[in-house]
Amino acid sequence: MTEKERALRETLSSLGSVVVAYSGGVDSAYLAYVAHDTLGSRAVAITADSPSYPDRHRQLAVATAAQFGFRHEIIQTSELERPEYRANPANRCYYCKHELYTHLTQIAAERQAIVVDGNNADDRGDYRPGRQAAREFGVRSPLDDANLGKQEIRALARESGMTIWDEPASACLSSRIPYHTEVTDEKLRQIERAEEVLRAHGFRTCRVRHHDELARIELGRDELARAIDPGLSATLVRDIKAVGYRYVTIDLQGYRTGSLNEGLLLRPA
Repeated sequence: MTEKERALRETLSSLGSVVVAYSGGVDSAYLAYVAHDTLGSRAVAITADSPSYPDRHRQLAVATAAQFGFRHEIIQTSELERPEYRANPANRCYYCKHELYTHLTQIAAERQAIVVDGNNADDRGDYRPGRQAAREFGVRSPLDDANLGKQEIRALARESGMTIWDEPASACLSSRIPYHTEVTDEKLRQIERAEEVLRAHGFRTCRVRHHDELARIELGRDELARAIDPGLSATLVRDIKAVGYRYVTIDLQGYRTGSLNEGLLLRPA
């Protein structure tokens, strides 16, 4: 066991009982796994089900919980009912996390537990307004406390036998909609169906950025060449238009985290 792994387990032990904000991604999954291994029944992983949460993520969360036998519950959250969230400001994530932590801290209080999340050391420099909500609700980040970064977490998840250890990073579906453009359930479902098309054709790292009638596709750089093959591109255009888009384009810059944040620099103060 490495020093960082030991530090993670010591942190979890010191908390006594935890509620893990469990999205199903590798970070929160590994945290839930270690929490279960360290605390047993005093650890519960909770997944928030909402319109902005892809069904695929929900299935991954359920499958990983079943694989390791840790306690797992699914609750309903209603961020889409919040006008501030639907308005999609640059700090939209704050309202989403505020909704989530409102529920999780209530559950934790009933169980005399502490809410923990999968934030890790590599997240420190990103623009993450949701961290403000985490601080306000006293949410702890044991992976970050142990100074564990993304690649270390993936390696540890792989060692544990976790099948999702190399699952590409993802984010809620609302992150595909440009800021200051209303978030609606209809748009979220359209984005989800379009991304399902891409995955059905074998693309692993993919985003469909929603620009009204236009779907701007971001893919991993190693997948771009395949996407512009004439035969496959025609199929992708046909299938993505079938979910409601009028135009389909591939972003030649490829996938990059938070690409919609780029536009924030262009807006007047």
